[in-house]
Amino acid sequence: MRPVAGSGLLVVGDVVTDVVARHRGALAAGTDTVAAIRTVPGGAGANVACWAAHAGCRDVTLLGRVGAESARWHEAALVAAGVRPRLVLDDEAPTGAVICLVDEADGAERTFLTDSGACLRIGPEDWSAGRLDGVGWLHLSGYLFFSATGRALVTAAVRDARARGVPVSTDPASAGFLRELGTARFLALADGVDVLVPSRAEAALLAGAAGPEEAGAKLSGRFPVVVVKAGPDGACVARGGVVRERVPAPSDVVVRDSTGAGDAFTGALIAARLCGDGWREAVVAGCRAGATAVGRVGGRPPERRGPT
Repeated sequence: MRPVAGSGLLVVGDVVTDVVARHRGALAAGTDTVAAIRTVPGGAGANVACWAAHAGCRDVTLLGRVGAESARWHEAALVAAGVRPRLVLDDEAPTGAVICLVDEADGAERTFLTDSGACLRIGPEDWSAGRLDGVGWLHLSGYLFFSATGRALVTAAVRDARARGVPVSTDPASAGFLRELGTARFLALADGVDVLVPSRAEAALLAGAAGPEEAGAKLSGRFPVVVVKAGPDGACVARGGVVRERVPAPSDVVVRDSTGAGDAFTGALIAARLCGDGWREAVVAGCRAGATAVGRVGGRPPERRGPT
């Protein structure tokens, strides 16, 4: 797998509205808990695209499905982040929404309440091989794997990408949803993916192994490259059943909200590879982006002007 410098990135995945509630300590059941609450654009797929653009990828496109009620807001946010939006309007379902409960007293640990809405309805009718024109890398958000129509899109997209020699990456997205789907089913559906980018918990679940390095090594017997994100413990790269690179996380990181940190890592990693960087340099870039992300509220990088 050899990335092509200057080629475009196509991300297919979820676009959601995040309601981030930052509180301190346990929630008070049956009454009020003081919190700082913000509504921000989010979604793992959209976040990856925005962080890739922020990291210097100059040609980033996002394919997603949204409800008509917030389509213009999401489109404007993507454009401001330097991403070319290709949003399919759903007339029957609203844009997905996630309530992110962030406990500031517990390392900004997150709990999600998720209504996937229109995201679950993206499907093969929204895909065509022509979407890969000018694309040098395809990233499929793991949330696609959790609906029947999304899985059908994954199958078609991976088939068309392989026919064109376009590298494909994916992230398992959610350990909770992964348990519901079944690890064997996910692994079968992900057959043909070149780069798997799981979190520590997702890697352990998929591999049946406790540590990120052990899990990454085991999974790399199935995928050409596995990059395991381990948060404050950095990340590792495994190929051919062996851990090839170990990268520590940046020190002295101030954590405000860990929402989207993994998406930031993935976006920066892909951008670095598309620019021709080696795996170690790409993982270093990913760790830096993740460290930046946890210092911000919400899952997106600072806004900048981008393509229209």
